Amino acid sequence: MKLHNFNSGPSILPQPVLQQAAEAIINYNNTGLSLLEIGHRTNWFQEILQEAIASVKQLMQLDDSYEVLFLHGGATTQFMQVPMNLLDSNATAAYCDNGIWGNKAWKEAKHFGNVAVVADSSDKQYRYINKDFSIPDGASYLHITSNNTVEGTQWNQYPTIDIPLIADMSSDIFSRPTNFNQFDLIYAGAQKNMGAAGVNLVVVRKNILGKIARPIPTIMNYQKHIDAGSLMNTPPVFAVYVSMLTLRWIIENGGLAEMGKNSLQKSTLLYNTIDALPIFNAPVVKEDRSEMNAVFFLNDPALEEPFLDLCKQEGMIGVKGYRTVGGVRVSMYNALPLESVQIFCDLMHSFAQKHG
Repeated sequence: MKLHNFNSGPSILPQPVLQQAAEAIINYNNTGLSLLEIGHRTNWFQEILQEAIASVKQLMQLDDSYEVLFLHGGATTQFMQVPMNLLDSNATAAYCDNGIWGNKAWKEAKHFGNVAVVADSSDKQYRYINKDFSIPDGASYLHITSNNTVEGTQWNQYPTIDIPLIADMSSDIFSRPTNFNQFDLIYAGAQKNMGAAGVNLVVVRKNILGKIARPIPTIMNYQKHIDAGSLMNTPPVFAVYVSMLTLRWIIENGGLAEMGKNSLQKSTLLYNTIDALPIFNAPVVKEDRSEMNAVFFLNDPALEEPFLDLCKQEGMIGVKGYRTVGGVRVSMYNALPLESVQIFCDLMHSFAQKHG
């Protein structure tokens, strides 16, 4: 039985990437060595890292005012590393709380300075993006989460502001054309659209660094990582390699324009199916629906378990909703083929015909 991987992360990877990564574990580039045992300061790994960095800059259309880092710790580490580098203890940072990850981010930032939660969508269970807000005068930066994996919402137009804009793009990075130059710092865990778990991408505009008085632990200091070329300590070599392969795959398959076209096609098919079948309900405000993570429910809660059981029987992997939300979640990252979404929609129609 063919499996259809809708996991929210770690998630589906392109087949060519999996094949090349598997071969590299045994014999990397005909060196006679496994990728897992080559030195991170060898020319072999330097070539991998430099291609990954160049690919990020190409896809984001960034100039030399930005630096690209591949770091340990995942996006959650950035909840503290961002304010540690950008927020003085007597200053204020603005945060949008539009979901569980934005909520975690501002709570971490409170350890380093003052936080103003300028937008909060929790009043409606995070089922919309609160875009009506004002930022306190003198705020050091505004932090947003571009796509809310758990709740199924996504920013479709980013705030235009005159202070640094920071974004956690873990779950929709490289999924569509975006003006990345309007951001001053972007971070993203790799395990959704950009590779395997174990590495975190940080893109930072250099001129926002070095402006706080607080001493920063060396391993947490962005500038130190820039100076060391992402090699301050041993990087996650294999995860960086898989990210490089994934970025190469995106470029070879039409870049962000093609990724965006595919994402819209997949998400439109799924949301149209949900809306056409009264047995299902997608409570997220339509204009804020995520193209990456569709969250929906069965109107009769008693049917949820039978539906999820059927999904499992038919090879639909990872569709149970997040533990704090429940329901169904279908993640549609770049590597997911349209065919999988179509087969899932056919299953929905069949289930609705039987139970509707």
